[in-house]
This record gives sequence, structure tokens and C-alpha cells, in this order.
Amino acid sequence: MEGSLIEVAKGIGRLFLHPLFYWSFILVLLSGIRRIRQERMDFGTKVYSLFSEWKGNIFYSLLFGFIISVITLSAGFVFTVETLIALSIVMFVLSISFNFAALSPVYSIGITFAVLFLLPQFLRDTSIIDERWFTDVNFPGLAILLGLLIIAEALFLKLIKRHHFFPSLVRSERGGWIGQSRIKQFGMIPIFLLIPGGSLLPMEPYWPYVTIGGETYGLLLFPFLLGTQLVVRGNNPRVIVQRMSGWLMGIGVIVTLASISSLFLPAAALWTVIFAIAAKEFILYRYRVDENKKFAYFHPENNGLKVLGVLPGTPAERLGITAGETIVKVNGKPTSEVNEFYEALHDSSASYRLEVLDERGEPRFVQGAFFEGDHHELGLLFTEEPYRLKEKS
Repeated sequence: MEGSLIEVAKGIGRLFLHPLFYWSFILVLLSGIRRIRQERMDFGTKVYSLFSEWKGNIFYSLLFGFIISVITLSAGFVFTVETLIALSIVMFVLSISFNFAALSPVYSIGITFAVLFLLPQFLRDTSIIDERWFTDVNFPGLAILLGLLIIAEALFLKLIKRHHFFPSLVRSERGGWIGQSRIKQFGMIPIFLLIPGGSLLPMEPYWPYVTIGGETYGLLLFPFLLGTQLVVRGNNPRVIVQRMSGWLMGIGVIVTLASISSLFLPAAALWTVIFAIAAKEFILYRYRVDENKKFAYFHPENNGLKVLGVLPGTPAERLGITAGETIVKVNGKPTSEVNEFYEALHDSSASYRLEVLDERGEPRFVQGAFFEGDHHELGLLFTEEPYRLKEKS
């Protein structure tokens, strides 16, 4: 018992020695700085805080990591240190683009699987890379881990809060300005994995299920970087989140169940990973086709102002106004221009009353106490000329 506790402590300590643990903080920091710079250029203010892509996911990252750790340790999957180093290198290379979509487990584990499976075929008669990198690779374990992490990615999407989309402004093909939302999430999921060596002895005849190396095993708390990112222009982002999370959940369940068969038929692991990559690319292709067919969702309208975003902690958020809703009247006056909106708002002496249409076109009324100050105090963002261009004119 004491030896097991010591090994757990060592496994946790190894997390703080892993470069990806520190890189994850740097990655989110730099990504947040880039995003805030763009928000200030578009709206003249910061919309979300620096670590917004991450801070809402910390609890769920730990929860998913615990659940996956229980599964992998109970099954007794052992991964060589070389395999985990290869996975770490792949995740780092994918992350330096700052596109969190590249950190989907479909790509990080899929590419690692392909490298470890195919590279020995090309380097068989050379001594460029040590053969230890390609021996005792636990391909079934990688396939099962892939399925579990795809499910985690789907849950990350489903748990996005209704306000937590990142708005920005872009030019349309006709030259006008339209709004878009970025679905952008990042998480560092700490997963306990078995590695050769250490002080853990086999507890049952079946454990560990996949043995590598000697008769003792150690623990490593591995920081798995998981991200998702999608630009939404032609749809309500909340609809896309639910749709995409459902598709990913289906893929994750299929991959997990199919990869279990690879424990008895090793070749099934390869086909399972190929299916995961093909299925992910197919749903992204279908999404892009659907987006291209539709008119911009956040565009200037003739009857009302569609809300592109809501600043956190502002009166608009407290009133329950959300992105995608349309403000048609201010204090009883119709409005379809941003300037009209604020002129009508400031004409009121003590309070304001807004008529709002939700995404289904159903009207409702919200009201609050009037304030003096700029529009960012109310907290509504609309599709209009970017702030950076207003400053120049």
C-alpha cells in the first residue's frame, strides 16, 4: 500500500516535470492576448478575460481526467515512455498554430498513431532513429484512449455556456461588415497512465492487460492537451454547438466500442483510427458546405438590431439578452441603426425599455435603470463598422 502511494506521488510529480504542462499556460496566455487585441480592434473594448478559453473548463478537465484514468488503469494499459514523448511532440507541433481545432484528439492521437505505425516501414534498414521508439507500441490502448477523448471533446462542446462565444467582425464577399462567432475551447486533461518500471506489481493475473517491459510498472500523470475551434457565420452558434457535440459523441462511442475489439484483433486499431479521422473530416466538410449555403446570421437588418455579443458582467447580461436576439424597439421607438439605438436609449431620463425578438421570433420586453456613459456599459455588441476604422475616420 505504501509503495502504491509513493508511486502515485511520483506520477503526480512527473506532471510538473512535463514541458506540456507549462506550455499549456503559455499557449492559453498568448492565444488570449491575440484574441483581446482583435476584440479591441473590432469593438474598442475587451470582451472576454485573458484565460476565457480555459477557465470554464478546469473542473471538467479534472473530472474527465479522473474518469479516463480509472478506465485506463483498471484495464491496465501500459504505454512506453517513447510513445508518450512522440504524442507530446505531436501535440506541441499542432498547438503552435494557435488553432485549437488542431488539438482535437482525432489529430493528435491519429497523427501519433500513424507516425509510430508507418515510420518503421520507411526506416527499417536505417539507423536514423532508435528502434525503441517503435517497439512495444500499445496501438489498441491508443485507439481506446482516442475514443474516450473524443467523447470528452464532445462534452466540452456541449458544456459551453450560452454567452461563451467569441464575436468578431469580418467583411462579406459583397464588401459589407458581418459578424461571426468563434466556438473556442481548450483544456488540459491530466490522465494517469502506466509506464514500464516503477514500484507497482501486477495485482491480478489479467492486470496489466497489455504488458510492456519487465514485471513492475510506474505511473505518469500525463497532460493531454485538448482543444476545439470553429468559426460560425451562417448559423446560431448555440445550434452548431449542440449539433457538433452530438456528432462527436456518436463518433467517440463508436470508436471506443470498435477499439475494444482491437484487444483481440490488433489490426482493428488501425481501421478504428482511420474511421475516426474520416468521420471527423466528413462532419467538418458537411458543416462547411452548410455554412457556405447560408446568408450571414449576424448581419445588419432593416427591422431591428441583431445582437452579436454581450459583455460579461454588464446590464445586458443581467437582463438575459443573448447573442442572436434582435432588438426592434427602444422605449417604444423602432430601431434598425446603431446610432438610432443609442439616441433613443439616451432620450430616456430614468429607465429604458427594450422590445426583443428571440431566435424563434417571439417578442419579449426587458427594462432596466438608465445610466450615463458609453454603450459598453450596457454591454451589447452589434454588427457595425469596426472600432479601428471609426477611429481613423
